[in-house]
Amino acid sequence: MNRAALFDVDGTLADTNHLHVVCWWEALRQAGHDVAMHDIHRAIGLPGEDLLARLLGEDRDTSEDDALSAAHSTLYGTYFDRLPPLDSAADLLRELDRRGWRVVLVTSATDAELGALRRAVGADDAITATASSEDVSDGKPAPEPVHQALGLADAAARDSVFVGDTVWDMEAGSRAHVACVGLLCGGIPRRDLEEAGARAVYRHPADLLAHLDTGPFADR
Repeated sequence: MNRAALFDVDGTLADTNHLHVVCWWEALRQAGHDVAMHDIHRAIGLPGEDLLARLLGEDRDTSEDDALSAAHSTLYGTYFDRLPPLDSAADLLRELDRRGWRVVLVTSATDAELGALRRAVGADDAITATASSEDVSDGKPAPEPVHQALGLADAAARDSVFVGDTVWDMEAGSRAHVACVGLLCGGIPRRDLEEAGARAVYRHPADLLAHLDTGPFADR
């Protein structure tokens, strides 16, 4: 049976969460919305429509959504040539691939963003497939993206591990009955990740790489 190592990307493999915060803040500001950066940070990892619903409310003028998302994408696109990978992210993916895991990215990023992120991480040789919110009707924290990723890896939930940095990642993985590993490098507190379903929490990819022989990856 195949084993799947599922990975979120923003904040997990690339140090981009705060870039997203600034870009969403500016997109919202330009449209006349005063939203605290702290609140935006806690919403990062959700698909754009869900992020806006969380920040502006379900009763917002949804006719603005496409323009706000486009403004965020334009602002974020100015960083595409210099997105910073997190230390040892590529080494972690390659080591899991060497050990026989099928590495699948599970992301809410658009196709253009994902292309830039993959170039930044620089480990395409270790990646089996990618599942995005654009491939399913409901993005994280719904379990559908994780189910999609398991299908792409031809792996069962019990033989898989999902690594992410947000509560949305932990909730999506838990709802799909996949063991979840949280990383602190996205800026979300350990307690929040654990309460959302993380079975183990590490500081960053390098810390997880150093502990592959213990925790959820060693149990499968």
